[in-house]
Amino acid sequence: MLVLGAAGGVGLAAVQIAHAAGCTVIAAASTAEKLEVCRQSGASIGINYGVEDLKEAVKSATGGRGADVVIDVVGGPYTEAAVRATAWRGRVLIIGFAAGDIPRVPANLLLLKGCELSGVFWDEFLRREPDACRAQVGAILAGIADGRFNPPIHGRYAIEEAGLALKALAERRATGKLLICPQG
Repeated sequence: MLVLGAAGGVGLAAVQIAHAAGCTVIAAASTAEKLEVCRQSGASIGINYGVEDLKEAVKSATGGRGADVVIDVVGGPYTEAAVRATAWRGRVLIIGFAAGDIPRVPANLLLLKGCELSGVFWDEFLRREPDACRAQVGAILAGIADGRFNPPIHGRYAIEEAGLALKALAERRATGKLLICPQG
């Protein structure tokens, strides 16, 4: 499993869940420090897509096969590279666009790889499939309770410091979740 934006809150959750499920996790992040956080959360392989060619690095890490599953919270130019690095009959899950740009993926790549590109929109999932959503949240909470999952917290901020939290997020310094606490 390839996780783009693996050092963020959603990315680290994906790394931990995939690791607990027995997957070999390839974490992609923009710095060596972020990749170390990913390794501590269960990633087996780290790719710094700030300096490495994402497609080539994934192909190299998988013996030319490509990733079976891709979790993409980044978007931008990384989505197409990730699709190109997907294995035959692989699956790419689009969760967000942290890079800011909504990518346009050439449809011929899906055809050539026999792969799926699927959107994961939590709000609609909760609204349309509340029972399935509750079951998934229950499984995650059970994993937190028994220690399989440990959501990393980058920082806690008082409500008056919300601007600092947003600045850390905008500057891509955060690893894990940023908590804004109403009572400090």
